[in-house]
Amino acid sequence: MEQEFHRIKRLPPYVFAEVNAMKAAARAAGEDIIDFGMGNPDSPTPQHIVDKLVETVKNPKAHGYSVSRGIKGLRNANAAYYERRFGVTIDPETETVVTLGSKEGLANLASAITTPGDVILVPNPSYPIHHFGFMIAGASVRNIPAIPGEDMIEALKRAVQHSLPKPSAIVLNYPSNPTACVCDLGFYEEIVDFCRAHGIWILSDLAYAEIYFDDNPPPSILQVKNAWDVAVEFTSMSKTYSMAGWRIGYATGNKQLIGALTRIKSYLDYGAFTPVQVAAAAALNGPQDCVDEIRALYKQRRDVLIEGLAQAGWDIPSPPATMFAWAPIPEKFAHLGSLEFSKLLLKEAQVAVAPGVGFGEHGEGYVRIGLVENVHRIRQAVRNIKTFMRNHNAGEAL
Repeated sequence: MEQEFHRIKRLPPYVFAEVNAMKAAARAAGEDIIDFGMGNPDSPTPQHIVDKLVETVKNPKAHGYSVSRGIKGLRNANAAYYERRFGVTIDPETETVVTLGSKEGLANLASAITTPGDVILVPNPSYPIHHFGFMIAGASVRNIPAIPGEDMIEALKRAVQHSLPKPSAIVLNYPSNPTACVCDLGFYEEIVDFCRAHGIWILSDLAYAEIYFDDNPPPSILQVKNAWDVAVEFTSMSKTYSMAGWRIGYATGNKQLIGALTRIKSYLDYGAFTPVQVAAAAALNGPQDCVDEIRALYKQRRDVLIEGLAQAGWDIPSPPATMFAWAPIPEKFAHLGSLEFSKLLLKEAQVAVAPGVGFGEHGEGYVRIGLVENVHRIRQAVRNIKTFMRNHNAGEAL
């Protein structure tokens, strides 16, 4: 029996699939592909975290069902992190819940708070779950600018004035994936004031809180007075501690939102494997030198990539945060669009990137480059791209 399922019909074809298929075929043919496409950390998880996992796995009592909202020790560790990093006091019993990575938390909260037909405000371009978590839940998504500033504030005002029903929630993501934009506390204050006045929930994705490259650590929206009335924030262990495959994240903030997420998760999962949670607590409570080292690693890679590509003739803004560069397609190739340019770069330079259109229609004209190869490989990619650019500048047909 063939049947079209309603929620599946709302999901567009996966834009990255074509590039991924080409990449797999090239590797099968023996080509050496330098892969900047997926934000998958390549450095090892710090050893003391792995050691705690191994130690806990050896305890047979740790192999039963865990706790859906997260073990108490891990919730306490997240509360301590917020106090230490942001000067914010949270109640680990009612104001935070452990998630299976921030992506699962975002999707399940969207499901918990959405009535079909609700209008949700989401930046475009943005990480796909920000859009599709709500679309799967039956919402209508209204796009707003991704860059923090007056244009976004004006877009919020228009959305409240012209949307029926009025927007019920907004998604924020700073530092941003894919654009690497950052914002300051003053911007969050404007957003909080606006959303409180109009009864709009705020879902803030702060997965890249610790991957920044200047002297201004990204703030938490929960530092804003009264943010707790409307806001919940998602953080993650994935990038901070190179623990992407461990699937540990957190939702923290407004008690009503945390309660809704906790309740829906209680029907869907028993929480992450207990030894993983114990090791995650060790990561948050233990020495943080490893975080400084991971941050320095991405900064070095960023500098090698940006400086090298500038010398190759491809000028890319240097990202102030995240593990990505948001790269405008070189003018000579702009007419191709981001998907075709990505395919061409893979074919002729053996470098894989993520087409910007995969992050929303306003990502067209860009590609996302992940800082997920070592410096030696980045330099090789730069050489390949330099040759690619030189060949086409010499008049080779596109």
